[in-house]
Amino acid sequence: MSEYSLKERDFGSFFEVPFAQYGPNSPYVSPFRSDLQKMLDGSLNPVFDDPDAISYFTVTKGGTPVGRITAHIHRRSNERYDERRGCFGFFDCADDLNAGRLLLNAAAEWLLRRGCDHMVGNFNLTAMQEMGVVVGGHEHAPFVGHHYNPSWIPGLLEDSGFEAYFPMTTWRLGLDGFDPEQLVGPKQRELISSAEFTIEPIVRRRFRVAMEATWSLLNDSFEQNPLFVPLTEAEFKYQADQMLVVFDPRVSCLAKVGGEPVGVVVCLPDVNPLLRATRSRLQLSTPWHYMRFLRSRARASLIFGGVRRDHQDRGVAGITLRHAITGMQRAGYRELGVSWVSDSNGPSLRQMEKLGAEPRHRLNLFRKEL
Repeated sequence: MSEYSLKERDFGSFFEVPFAQYGPNSPYVSPFRSDLQKMLDGSLNPVFDDPDAISYFTVTKGGTPVGRITAHIHRRSNERYDERRGCFGFFDCADDLNAGRLLLNAAAEWLLRRGCDHMVGNFNLTAMQEMGVVVGGHEHAPFVGHHYNPSWIPGLLEDSGFEAYFPMTTWRLGLDGFDPEQLVGPKQRELISSAEFTIEPIVRRRFRVAMEATWSLLNDSFEQNPLFVPLTEAEFKYQADQMLVVFDPRVSCLAKVGGEPVGVVVCLPDVNPLLRATRSRLQLSTPWHYMRFLRSRARASLIFGGVRRDHQDRGVAGITLRHAITGMQRAGYRELGVSWVSDSNGPSLRQMEKLGAEPRHRLNLFRKEL
């Protein structure tokens, strides 16, 4: 295997891997180059409390990047769940078992030296971001915020001793002909009639104020979800600031009772067509592509939606989703992507079926003892 070379923290080759190996017709879409570089810097990304909590590796063959992987430790997750878990993410590779094993072994050794006893992925970089390995539905283009990988990646993991678990599905809801009034029943009408209930769009000039209110609401509403780790204020602000560039106030809303936030839906235009057009780089043509994107947005992605636990099962979720979908339809959006729902989440799966949503990608996490 002398033709292979392993590099650590070489961002240039790391970024180039999917472009070099997946080709222009792949549904894969890379994060914007500068965003990815900041994400992988433990001194800049507030997910990490230590710059040494993350590293990343690239394998080249004959000078060409053929694979990449991150190795990182989400310490707050390990403290919350009393584990010594190491994470891998951004595992992208040619259909080359030798390259795949070099990467996975490098990540395993890095994590083992730091006291981890097993490794799990993909986490790009936490359960509140892109997560999982696509094992079915590879023909579908992902929405922004949804992970994608080619069909051979699960096999590279299995052939390297990893086992699949935690099955989940992403979803697509077609908006042409969808009647958002179907989301309103007796509970919703009773709540709407209350003088204390209000629902308002999240407008750009008050975006950061709305996100401050959303932070604690989101942590409360997801408290019981598997794998969830409450976001710190700095972590939430970091992710929210990235949304502002493409934020569309017509497709997000905040519900309040007595002036207190109780429910939220935040959707974003699917920026993947823009990223594909620019090859995820800032170029002279990027402003032109950006303006073209603004005129042709047709897909949106549900980034998160939540209801404060003391107001769940009172109709808030249906009202906020109706408001957001109505805004999408008026703005010309035709599709809504919904991020992963685990097979164990019966209520959410029934909601997807009730809405008439289509399953998009099947995913698993993969794990291995160290």
